[in-house]
Amino acid sequence: MSSVNFESSSNSGLNLFFFSIPQSFLLQVGTASVLMLLIAEKTVIQNLQAIGEATEELFRGDRLPILDFPEEERGN
Repeated sequence: MSSVNFESSSNSGLNLFFFSIPQSFLLQVGTASVLMLLIAEKTVIQNLQAIGEATEELFRGDRLPILDFPEEERGN
């Protein structure tokens, strides 16, 4: 059976041509972007609910004029 050695190297991260980006920085950037997306999602959902409630009030008819209908005469 072959044994596998996992060794931590000082070169861990994203290596580009002239510089390298450490893994901890990539993790921080990824975490921040996910948190910002969650906050944006919550804000968008709240705004869509507010727009939906406003259009519901508009179509409910509370602000429409009241029409005068003639009374029906009931015979005894």
